[in-house]
Amino acid sequence: MVETDWIADLERWLEPFVAGLGHKARRRMCPLYVAGLIGPGDRKSVQPMADRLVPGEYDRLHHFVAGGVWNAAPLEGELLAQADRLVGGPDAVLVVDDTALPKKGSASVGVAPQYASALGKTANCQTLVSLTLARGEVPVMVGLRLFLPEIWTDDPGRMARARVPKDRQVALTKPEIAIEEIDRVIVSGARFGCVLADSGYGSSGPFRQALSERGLLWAVGLSPRQNVYPADVGLIFPVAKTGRRRKYHIPDRLPVSAEAMLADETWQKVSWRRGTKGRLSCHFAACRVRVADGHKHRMLDNRMQCMPGEEVWLVGERRSTGEQKFYVSNLPADATLKVLAATIKARWVCEQAHQQLKEELGLDHFEGRSWTGLHRHALMTMIAYAFLQSRRLTAVGRKKKSRGTTATAEHASRPTSHPRHPRTASTPTMPALR
Repeated sequence: MVETDWIADLERWLEPFVAGLGHKARRRMCPLYVAGLIGPGDRKSVQPMADRLVPGEYDRLHHFVAGGVWNAAPLEGELLAQADRLVGGPDAVLVVDDTALPKKGSASVGVAPQYASALGKTANCQTLVSLTLARGEVPVMVGLRLFLPEIWTDDPGRMARARVPKDRQVALTKPEIAIEEIDRVIVSGARFGCVLADSGYGSSGPFRQALSERGLLWAVGLSPRQNVYPADVGLIFPVAKTGRRRKYHIPDRLPVSAEAMLADETWQKVSWRRGTKGRLSCHFAACRVRVADGHKHRMLDNRMQCMPGEEVWLVGERRSTGEQKFYVSNLPADATLKVLAATIKARWVCEQAHQQLKEELGLDHFEGRSWTGLHRHALMTMIAYAFLQSRRLTAVGRKKKSRGTTATAEHASRPTSHPRHPRTASTPTMPALR
């Protein structure tokens, strides 16, 4: 199979995407752009891709991604449909996270000194809120939306120069952006069973409450300092010695931190899946609690105290390094500790997807400065990633089918010598998604 076969497959796979682009020039540039991201070359910005694929047509390729008038919504909808076909289902998870794109200067849209988890420090970068649909350790990225820091939303002139759309020139937190993206996934009909997120999102009470209001199951990180109540906390009306009777009830116990709540629980070693070096395991503990994230009341000693929220699981993880992590989840009350641990740890696939989109498909290589250009480039990288995942899942299916057919034939013929296994079709040359 020659190398150009994957390009022909790509063009066929992209047909429902390009159908939404209208003009024939855009329908031509879209497959070229995606092919440039997938194909060889260390740099996946517009100029080097144009030099490799369409010498002399840099302006057209640049115009397609940065300046052309076309609506990305049909392509985003098709991406969600393809992702659902590949990995969607009741046992799939939708992972919320963010990823940083390091940048120099101050003109690129959304760039500012921000904490970059991949770097482990504050750096000058753009931050994209990401959504990944995953099942069976196979991720497909379905959403990347730029977070605008306050130094941008407080400067209308700066946003106008970066061509930020009017409806996006508002201050939104990362959890608020994530809820907007989750709503888009829900409307598309893509199937998933649980929403996962780290403590950057899970520590937000409004974020958790918004997920519950949508009838979603979730398992998210939590700050160890977050106050929680025991699940059986009571609500009382204390009788005051003087003055008017209290109008609102209060908890009959004080809340404690998540870390303190689990300190005396029984910690068990739990293995949730097999990795490349053997079974993955850590020590976990869990108990039922009510997070102190309800409405606030002023107490008798003039303190403001949050009321108990819905009953959920509080889960702690102790790693071999001594590090401790905490999570909350509204999975059913009869969920086992192993189910809780496996669900929580399924979030790692988004980190794999982020790494692959950057290292192999050039997510962080875009050199334009505009909102539109950045989001279109990000969309093209997600489409390229979904195509590669589709090819790999198809190849795995062929290998399984081939092995099954071979095993059946061997059993029927009962050869006296070692059988010769048929060669499987080779995969065309493309960057490996590890």
